[in-house]
Amino acid sequence: MGKKIKKEVEPPPKDVFDTLSIESKKAATVVLMLNSPEEEVLAKACDAIYKFASKGDENKVTLLNLGAVEPLFKLISHEDPIVRKNATMAFGIMASNSDVKKLLRELDVTNSLIARLVPEEDVIIHEFASLCLARMAVEYTSKVQIFEQGGLEPLIRLLSSPDPDVKKNSVECIYRLVQDFQSRAAVRELNVIPPLLELLKSEYPVIQLLALKTLGVISNDKETRIILRENQGLEHLFKILETKEFNDLHVEALAVVANCLEDVDTMQLIQQTGGLKKLLSFAETSTIPDIQKNAAKAISKAAYDSENRKILHEQEVEKCLINLLGTDNDGVKTAVSQAISAMCENLASKDAFGIQGIPQLVQLLSSDNEEVKEAAAMALANLTTANPGNASSVAEAEGIEPLINVLSAKRDGAVANAAIVLTNMATQEPLRLSIQSHGIMNAIGEPLQSTNSQVQSKAVLTVAAFGCDADARTELRNAGGLEPLVKLLHSRNEEVRRNACWAAVVCASDELTAVELCRLGALDILEEINLSMGRRNHFSERALDKLLDNNLSQKYSQMGYLSFSNIITDSFYDYGQVKPGVKLLSLEELSTQELNDRRAVILVNIKPPEVKGKGKKEEEKPKEEEEFQIAPKIQEEVTLEKLPWLPPFDFILLDYIKDASKTILPLATTKEQVVALAQFVAGNMGGPIEKDKLHDFSWELHISEIKFEQKCNVIPIGKIKKGTFYHRALLFKVIADRIGIGCTLVRGEYTRAWNEVKLVDDSPQGITGLLLPPQVYVIDLMYQPGCLMKQGSAEADHYKLI
Repeated sequence: MGKKIKKEVEPPPKDVFDTLSIESKKAATVVLMLNSPEEEVLAKACDAIYKFASKGDENKVTLLNLGAVEPLFKLISHEDPIVRKNATMAFGIMASNSDVKKLLRELDVTNSLIARLVPEEDVIIHEFASLCLARMAVEYTSKVQIFEQGGLEPLIRLLSSPDPDVKKNSVECIYRLVQDFQSRAAVRELNVIPPLLELLKSEYPVIQLLALKTLGVISNDKETRIILRENQGLEHLFKILETKEFNDLHVEALAVVANCLEDVDTMQLIQQTGGLKKLLSFAETSTIPDIQKNAAKAISKAAYDSENRKILHEQEVEKCLINLLGTDNDGVKTAVSQAISAMCENLASKDAFGIQGIPQLVQLLSSDNEEVKEAAAMALANLTTANPGNASSVAEAEGIEPLINVLSAKRDGAVANAAIVLTNMATQEPLRLSIQSHGIMNAIGEPLQSTNSQVQSKAVLTVAAFGCDADARTELRNAGGLEPLVKLLHSRNEEVRRNACWAAVVCASDELTAVELCRLGALDILEEINLSMGRRNHFSERALDKLLDNNLSQKYSQMGYLSFSNIITDSFYDYGQVKPGVKLLSLEELSTQELNDRRAVILVNIKPPEVKGKGKKEEEKPKEEEEFQIAPKIQEEVTLEKLPWLPPFDFILLDYIKDASKTILPLATTKEQVVALAQFVAGNMGGPIEKDKLHDFSWELHISEIKFEQKCNVIPIGKIKKGTFYHRALLFKVIADRIGIGCTLVRGEYTRAWNEVKLVDDSPQGITGLLLPPQVYVIDLMYQPGCLMKQGSAEADHYKLI
C-alpha cells in the first residue's frame, strides 16, 4: 500500500550545536532560555522543547503551564533561519494539544504561520507551519482567520511540494477549510483541481485519501465539477476504482463520482466511455458495504435529473439495485431504497422494480433498524403512487400488516410514507377492504395525534381514503379517531388543514359520524375557517355542507332550512333556532332533562325498537341450565340496564305515512299530491284556522299537556293534534319525503315555518307539447290548506309574516 510518510525530520548537524536534552524538572530552565539574546541558545532551547513535547501530551501541558507558547510564537518569525525552523517545529508539535490550540487562537498566530509558507522558507518550516495550520483548522474561528488572511493560495502552492509531509499537511488543511462554502469557491478560483488530481498519483495512500476527500467536498459545486471534467478528473477516479490495490480509496472515489453524476453532460460522458456499466458492475460485485452504499448514493444523486434517469434505466440500473437490496448491511439497504425512490420518477423504472423489488422492500419494513424501515417505506410510497399494479404487488407480498405496524414506528418519515402506501392501495376496493380488515382505522389514531405536519397530512388522507366505507367510519368513531381529526381542522399548516377538511367531507357521510363530529366542535371550526379568506378552501366549504346535510337536526336548528335533497329520517328532532357556535344537545340528553317551560322538542321516529332476544326458548333449554338459574329477576334487571337508550316509537306518524301512501301517492299529478297532502296534514293538526281567530287557537296549551303527559320535553310529532305553522310544515316535509314528493322546510320568525315545492304549470291555451320550467310555490297549511302561492308573490310573503 505504498510508503509511509516520515514521522519527523532529521536532527540538525552536529557541527551547528550540541543537542540539549531536558527532563521535566529542567523544563522551566529551558523555557527561560527562549528569552535569551543569543541565537545559538535559542536554537538549542527550541530543539530541546520540540523533542520534549514529542514525547507526549503531558509534556505539552507542562510546557504550556510554564509559559513556553508565547516566546515560541515570537521566535517563529525570528530573523535567524535555524531559530525560526526549530521554533516552528516546536510550535507545530505542540499544536496537537487542545489547550495549546486555544491559546494559539487567542494569540492570533495564523498570520505568522501563513508567512512561513513562502517559497523562500526551508521545507521543514513548510512542514511544521502547515501541520500547525491543519491542526488549528479543525475549529471554525481559525478556518475564518486562515481564509481571511490569505492562507489558501500558499497552501495550494505547497500541494506541489517535493516533500510528502508538506503535501499531506497542506491537503489536510485545505480539506478542513473547504467545509466552508466561501473556501470552496475560493479554491476553485485558485485552480486547486490540477494539483489535487496530481496527488491521486502519490505513492502515499494517506495523501491520496485526503485529496479524494477534498474533491468529494468541493465537487458538490457544479462549477467545480465542470473544471474536474475538463481536467480529465473522471479518468483518474475510474483508474482508482479499477485498481484492486487501491480498494481503501474506492469509497471516497465513489463519493466524488456520485457528485459528478448529477450533471447530465458527465453522465453522458461516462455512459459513452463505458464507465457507467463498469460502475454498476463494480457496485454489484464489491463485497465492501461502504462501496455498495456510495454506489447507491451515486445513483440517487444522478437520478434527480430526468435525462440521467433515462440513461440509468437504459443501463438496467434496476437490476443492480434489486441485487444490492439483498446485502446484509443496514446502511446499504437504506441507500439502495433511497436510490429506488429517486428512480421512481421514471415510469419505466417504476414498473421494472415492481415484481422483484417490492417483496424485498416489504421485508425491510420489519427491520429492527428505523432508518431502513423509513427508506423502504419511502420507496414503496413512490412505487405505488399512480401505479395500481405495484400497489397490488405490495398486497401480494403480504405487505399490509407490516405497513400498518410501521404506522407506530419511531421515525416520522416511516409513518408518513407507510400512510401514503396504504392510501395508494385503497384506490382498489379489494385491497381497501383487505386493509380495513387489518384494523387500519384503529392504527391511524396514533399518527393523527403526531406533532409532525407531514405525518398529520398523510394520516388524514388515509382517513379520507378509507372513510368512504361505513364500517371503517364506525371503527374510526369507536377508536376515538374523530377527536384528533377535528383538532387538525384547526391546524396552521395549510396542507394539513385542507386534507383534514377533505377527510371530514368523507367521514360526514352518515348521520352518526356527522353528529359526533358536530359534538366534537367540527361545525364551529369549519364555520370559523369559512369566514376567513386566507384559511377557507374548497374542502372546508364542502365539509360544512356535508356535515350539516348528514346532521339535519343540527342544520335545521342552525340554518333554519332543509333543501329538497335533505331527506328527514328517523331520530330527527326540531329543537328550535340556535345561535351559531351553540352546540345542540343530543336527543338522549334532551329526553333525560327535567320538564321545563321551554318550547317542546319535536321528534320524528318510526323506527321500531330492536327486540332483544333472550336466547333459547324455555322449552329448548337443557335441563342442566335450570339448575343454574339463580335469581332470574335480578339477572333480567341487569340486562335491561345495559340496553342502549332508544327514542320513542311514533305509531301515529307511522299510520299517517301508511294512509298517505294509500290515498295520496296514487294521485295522477304532483300538484294533486301536494294539495291532498296539505289538506291531510292540516286535518290531523287542528284543521283550517281563520286568520282573525289565529290567536284563539290554543296550540301552546295542547303542547304543554303532551309534555306533562309524556313527562318529557321531547314529544313525538304524531301526538300533536293542534299544530301551528312550524308543526304542520315539519309534518308535511316528513310525509312528503317518505312518499317521494320533493319539498323544502323553511323556518321563519317566531312560530312561522313553511314548505316550498316545484311544480310545472300547464302549457298556455292553444299550445301543446311546450315544456315549461318548474315554478316554486309556497303551500298554505293553516288558512286554506292546499292553496298554492307562487314564491315571491304578495300572498306568499304575507303567509310567511306574523
